Amino acid sequence: MLAQRPTLADLAGQQWDLIVVGGGITGAGVLLEAARQGRKALLLEQRDFAWGTSSRSSKMVHGGLRYIAQGDVRLTRDALRERERLLRDLPGLVERATYLFPLRKGRFPGRWPMTAVLSLYDFLAGIRDHRFLSRKELLRRVPGLDDTGLSGAMSYTDALTDDCRLVIRCLLEAARAGGQSLNYARVTGTRRDDGVTRVLVRDEVAGEEGELSAPVVINATGAWANRLGDDNGQGPRIRPLRGSHLFVDPQRLPVDDCLTVMHPRDGRPVFVFPWEGVTCVGTTDLDHGDDLDLEASASGAEVDYLLELVNGQFPAARLTRDDVLSTMAGVRPVIASGDGKDPSKERRDHAVWERDGLVTVSGGKLTTFRLIALDALAAAGLLDPRSARRARRSNAPLFRPLPEAPPQVDAFLHGAQDDDALLRWVLRNEAVVHLDDLLLRRTRLGLLRRDGGEGLAERLRHLSAELLGWDDTRWGQEWARYQDLRARFYGVPPVERAAA
Repeated sequence: MLAQRPTLADLAGQQWDLIVVGGGITGAGVLLEAARQGRKALLLEQRDFAWGTSSRSSKMVHGGLRYIAQGDVRLTRDALRERERLLRDLPGLVERATYLFPLRKGRFPGRWPMTAVLSLYDFLAGIRDHRFLSRKELLRRVPGLDDTGLSGAMSYTDALTDDCRLVIRCLLEAARAGGQSLNYARVTGTRRDDGVTRVLVRDEVAGEEGELSAPVVINATGAWANRLGDDNGQGPRIRPLRGSHLFVDPQRLPVDDCLTVMHPRDGRPVFVFPWEGVTCVGTTDLDHGDDLDLEASASGAEVDYLLELVNGQFPAARLTRDDVLSTMAGVRPVIASGDGKDPSKERRDHAVWERDGLVTVSGGKLTTFRLIALDALAAAGLLDPRSARRARRSNAPLFRPLPEAPPQVDAFLHGAQDDDALLRWVLRNEAVVHLDDLLLRRTRLGLLRRDGGEGLAERLRHLSAELLGWDDTRWGQEWARYQDLRARFYGVPPVERAAA
């Protein structure tokens, strides 16, 4: 699995066909596909696996209705086909969910335009899953929803997942096929020499530096893509866009289905949906101008924006900041169109470009990570065009059951994240280096509990001593580090006062 942490000296002594930089879903997908093709591949991640965008998405494996509206039928088709594959291959981790789109009189879109779009949506997915709900049935399923002008809703299905667990699952599957991965391994530079790309790496855990080499390196660092190597401005520009979410006490905002509702301020679609035993509200879509080396965090204005939406759609709820358990913000690596358009109208295609043995891939959607990986491998010369086409069309299973794993590992966790069997598995097999790896990513205990997991501290202290060898001093350091990170980047920011 991912338990044994290799040293840079061990890695430098091996001949690599490929080095992947970036441990989000794109990099994990590249590693998995390369390992499945028999390539000797290594992945390096500067922080923890899925630390960036891939633990902070909207948790949706979907085709994207708005991409049809934008005329991007191909992207929607590819995403829907991959959605169906993941639903088949990862039952429990990827789960079909009902989505409801409330319809209101005099507002666009109406019932028949939505029926046309959803008919195409289902056709592209190869299913038929949409229908109209009457006003009465909608209010029965979503009590408390504002009934002003309500005429009913369109019902359809997409899927939900835990994005970080999906990344880890890819890395575990890649390891079974011979791929290796190392977190907290910062790539500080690359250089090309006699047909080989040399990668300078610093192991942030061991405090060591080393040099690794491979004929080709794939840069899958997402929003950080333009930092690695020097493409002299020849590659596309990455437009970092921040999306923030609220996790809300489900007793204050209970929902059983995923609602797609329009924000009264700007008409943007926002989701309100059940996830891991809480209610999630999001997302925003803003240009992110902060330092990418700092964890992204929701602003006070974004919290106000999302609470405004909820209280407009559920007027009796009267949610306040006190009802918010935690916040989560991520930075999407969107390929900029260059015309200064609204962030929500930027296309979500991915791009692949190459210079001097460094292949860079960025952009795209969580759902289509496998197709993005195949495009990157083809650009790197590790898949010929015929093999790439065959792999795209293949319907072979991508994942196999994990041996000796507790059932919760490959299933939607539904509040069982503090189960001792699961915690032991994660600590033994999933490369936990810091306590925040465990509480914010491998499990979501730090996000889903009002106390941030404080009630589990004593259990976690004993488990980390037994399985990771942490003494009391190390535990104290890790607990202080975790509490600081959670308060600064996952807490509820204060109200932002307007300038006088």
